[in-house]
Amino acid sequence: MIKRTLFFGNPAYLSTKNEQLHISFPEADKPDRTVPIEDLGMIVLENQQITLTNGLLAKLTVRKVAVVSCNAQHLPEGLLLPMQGHTEQTERVRYQLEASQPLKKNLWQQTVSAKIKNQYALLLEKGKESKRMEYLYKNVSSGDTGNHEAQAAAIYWQSLFDIPDFNRGHVGIPPNNLLNYGYAILRAVIARCLVSSGMLPGVGIWHRNKYNAYCLADDIMEPYRPYVDLVVSYIVENQDEYAELNTDLKKELLNIPALDVKIDGQKSPLMVAASRTTSSLFECFAGISRKIIYPEYG
Repeated sequence: MIKRTLFFGNPAYLSTKNEQLHISFPEADKPDRTVPIEDLGMIVLENQQITLTNGLLAKLTVRKVAVVSCNAQHLPEGLLLPMQGHTEQTERVRYQLEASQPLKKNLWQQTVSAKIKNQYALLLEKGKESKRMEYLYKNVSSGDTGNHEAQAAAIYWQSLFDIPDFNRGHVGIPPNNLLNYGYAILRAVIARCLVSSGMLPGVGIWHRNKYNAYCLADDIMEPYRPYVDLVVSYIVENQDEYAELNTDLKKELLNIPALDVKIDGQKSPLMVAASRTTSSLFECFAGISRKIIYPEYG
């Protein structure tokens, strides 16, 4: 079942009652609400005047609900995940930590190829075919020693938006602000699924930054990024104002976990597909399989 994403942009008091999320608002004319915790996949806390009880946090953790907290600039800053997400976590982490370098290089090769292929498919859908992109995804080497990911990115970002001299970066002209927000949501989805599959989101197969607590999440989210790009490109093409990341734009981006994607020949909500991907990743670590199951755009 697709899990719900809740966004709180106004002051609220969140607690638990009868095994449900209980929401109270300071405004006298706003009635209290309840939401079954088992239906939730993610909660985004944006307003600085939101209060949560420890009892609620404990129940959200047990249900593996990702809790995303935002800073004073209304951007995702923190992520709460359970310390133990799987009954066999110790054994699964051991497989992850003992993965050989050749296996990691092979997994990264699959990941980069899947990412570029999805980028190519999105460009193709928009009538921006690139034979070079097609060549790059079909010829990724082990560990991407040819740096096809970066070569594809240079083509992709110059083609996706009809914006002169657009460059992708954490700082820069819009729609970088939309991309940053969408990727933060996607990262939380992938991290949640990794924990649920019994793995450590901080131990990557390629990303190794010692200051990054989500290296593996950043690895595995790569082929999913074009789905964020799809939502952002739709906003750019259909709205005149997107320089400011307002509540309406955030709500559109918060629909990303519920997007339909095609994975293993079937349609599935992105959040469910991400669980398939992380489960297949563990099977690769354990030697059960040699292929990560990633979504295919289109």
